[in-house]
Amino acid sequence: MTKLIVDGREVDVPAEYTLLQACEAGGAEIPRFCFHERLSIAGNCRMCLIEVKGNPKPQASCAMAVRDLRPGPHGEPPVLNTKTPMVKKAREGVMEFLLINHPLDCPICDQGGECDLQDQAMAYGVDSSRFHENKRAVEDKYLGPLVKTSMNRCIHCTRCVRFITEVAGVADLGAIGRGENMEITTYLEHAMRSELQGNVVDLCPVGALTAKPWAMQYRPWEFTKTKSIDVMDGVGSAIRVDSRGREVMRILPRINDDVNEEWISDKTRHVVDGLRQQRLDKPYLRGADGKLRAVSWREAFAAIKVRMEGTRPERIGAIAGELATVEEMFALKLFMEQWGSSNIDVREDNSPLHSRFGRASYLFNATIAGIEAADAILLVGVNPRRDGAVLNARIRKRWRMGNLRIGLIGKRADLTYPYEHLGAGGQSLASLMAGEGEFASALRAAKKPLLILGRGALTSEGGLAQLALAAKAAKAFALVREGWNGFSVLSATASLVGALDIGFVPGEGAMSARAMAREGALDCLYLLGADAVDVAPGAFVIYQGTHGDRGAHRADVILPGAAYTEKSGTYVNTEGRVQMGDRAVFPPGDARDDWAILRGLSGALGKPLPFDSLSELRKLLYGQYPHLAGIDAIAPQDGTGAIEALSQLEVAGSDAPYAASDADYYLSNAIARASRVMAQCSELAHDQASIAAE
Repeated sequence: MTKLIVDGREVDVPAEYTLLQACEAGGAEIPRFCFHERLSIAGNCRMCLIEVKGNPKPQASCAMAVRDLRPGPHGEPPVLNTKTPMVKKAREGVMEFLLINHPLDCPICDQGGECDLQDQAMAYGVDSSRFHENKRAVEDKYLGPLVKTSMNRCIHCTRCVRFITEVAGVADLGAIGRGENMEITTYLEHAMRSELQGNVVDLCPVGALTAKPWAMQYRPWEFTKTKSIDVMDGVGSAIRVDSRGREVMRILPRINDDVNEEWISDKTRHVVDGLRQQRLDKPYLRGADGKLRAVSWREAFAAIKVRMEGTRPERIGAIAGELATVEEMFALKLFMEQWGSSNIDVREDNSPLHSRFGRASYLFNATIAGIEAADAILLVGVNPRRDGAVLNARIRKRWRMGNLRIGLIGKRADLTYPYEHLGAGGQSLASLMAGEGEFASALRAAKKPLLILGRGALTSEGGLAQLALAAKAAKAFALVREGWNGFSVLSATASLVGALDIGFVPGEGAMSARAMAREGALDCLYLLGADAVDVAPGAFVIYQGTHGDRGAHRADVILPGAAYTEKSGTYVNTEGRVQMGDRAVFPPGDARDDWAILRGLSGALGKPLPFDSLSELRKLLYGQYPHLAGIDAIAPQDGTGAIEALSQLEVAGSDAPYAASDADYYLSNAIARASRVMAQCSELAHDQASIAAE
């Protein structure tokens, strides 16, 4: 630690701090436009000028480190001043230059009310300008369907360029020209190709980059802000839902250094319009003519009662979808137990993950933040850029730190960082275990090796054999050691880990999701937001969900539920972190909370569930699974036991290449498929892929 004096106050700060960070640690407020804690230092805007005692001129505090300061002539600590007349005059001069070319369009700017330039102009601006020449004009740029540009407002802080280059890992933005002629551009006027590009809107300190789907629709002071959790993948990013009245208007990231830092994917951010389109807002019943008609809740429950009471328990099943909360899956599990059926499953993709092998067998045991400690990473049947875009940015962050080797077994993909392609399937992993190749030596020599297993391996032919093979690899390379568990499974869906935690998987001799969907397998099938399984004709299907998607098209009875922004619910992310999202708005029409629908249905069937409120349901849930009461905590796991149980499995494997996901990243669930913005992103991605293939 280094001792400094900031505005007369003595503080101790790390030597690697910038002067800006040191001043803020001492309680001073330093204005800035270009500086950002998670980006490289540019020193463009000069707004953070301070006075360093002994220096004749003001110093840009973001561009000098504490270790660069000299002590006084008698060894006194360096003195920094942030409130002297020299500092105030310097900052006012910088602000005057920044406003020379900035247009006076605050009343029509979407950044109004959230603009750093507005805030700092109030403190350091003047009421008149000495600049009487014509203002500079810059043509707006096309950046794609998500980011709207007003380049006359740009102050050349280059935050967007640094984010896209450093964090997102694509060379899509840069600057051309010099001085007054400088412009931020994509060079060839094409759309940005990153699934994290929407974060540049949050980073832009002025109104140069704004969200195109939300343009001219709101003012930030109109919103009610609600903390929630993202469900578009298994990462569980912390988000804030901004609503106006009964409508969700936008979704923004919240800072959580352990999970998503302060980034979210474009799907998380811009799936908002899908929450309003194709919604189920009343119960429906399929009549004798094969058409669905709107009915009352009483009629819908009566139709279900007629079918279920005449059905044997082994002919009844339930499948939970990828957006379900732990509470509603627990309620559905209790509901199925009352009917004597153990045909329950959440693994729509036919994954072999199961709670019987131990909790560490399906978690990202290294934790997301732990990626930064890894010194060798082996990706097995996974594309983290698609299955967890924010997690992929964390891997890239670790790669940028240096001294990291990354290997991939599976289909080649652009992951935004270089890697060694080691093969296409399980045979390549077996060869690696045998010590073939340099990467095997690198894994054995690593202090904290990390294996990330994905659904490409788990859902391919012989998925259980691939899971066992990965566990054997974990033993061979000693991935589990004191203070470190490098065996990590990346869950691509929000509901999977929570469902496995409560045992929402088939019992002994029961059917899996794919088996339940086959023709003639069941007489009655309950779909809890399950849209990824094609149910064959024959079974009576009850669909409880939010959108008129695949499950609703097949259903005989539709029960309208609540979307993730419309209910309070618990989710468990891929690393086993228990998280809770709050209700931002109420569901439309006659739609109800999913747990309440199951409680009402059980009462109508004469077998009421043992709770009457959400708090009673959670009390029952926490009684059976105490670790779920630890919000934002990860319960410790026995990594060695899980690896041992998996590695002892003797299952016939396959030498076939790992399955490549054929699902469209932007249209992966019912909410995304209802979104027009996601449809535009999907079309653009297909066009870009076609051009790249040519």
